[in-house]
Amino acid sequence: MYQIICKSEFQTKEYAKKLAENLKCGDVLVLSGELGAGKTKFVEGLLNYFDLQDEISSPTYTIVNEYKNDKINIYHFDLYRLGDIYEFENIGGEEYFSKGICIFEWGEIIEDILPNDYIKISFTKSEENPEYRILNIETFGEKFNNINFGEIYNTLQ
Repeated sequence: MYQIICKSEFQTKEYAKKLAENLKCGDVLVLSGELGAGKTKFVEGLLNYFDLQDEISSPTYTIVNEYKNDKINIYHFDLYRLGDIYEFENIGGEEYFSKGICIFEWGEIIEDILPNDYIKISFTKSEENPEYRILNIETFGEKFNNINFGEIYNTLQ
């Protein structure tokens, strides 16, 4: 597990933008954390890398927002309102895994059906400074073993 401390909203977005350089079609990210912890800001940073930053909107009421450019499809899910894993399966959610990059806010609800390889980032607000966000990053499977999450952070310094 890696732990990153982002000291501002801007740094959270910049970290996500740098991480996005390593992502490609079929990659899955699970973002967890309380409301206001920085998950959507992180997604803004990811979309910025793909020049889609002007497209972002919260998918809370639509379950999924689709963002596309000429190179990649990005699917941003907000699973907060789903009751269980079966609701996700009923909307055909698993079909998205191979179609582009999938980002799941509140993705814990579907961890049992995620592909073997994914990145999980847990966001918490720092107790010492309300602007700081602590990102605990876990990788599952072997696909992301080559990503040095700490080095990505160091490029922001």
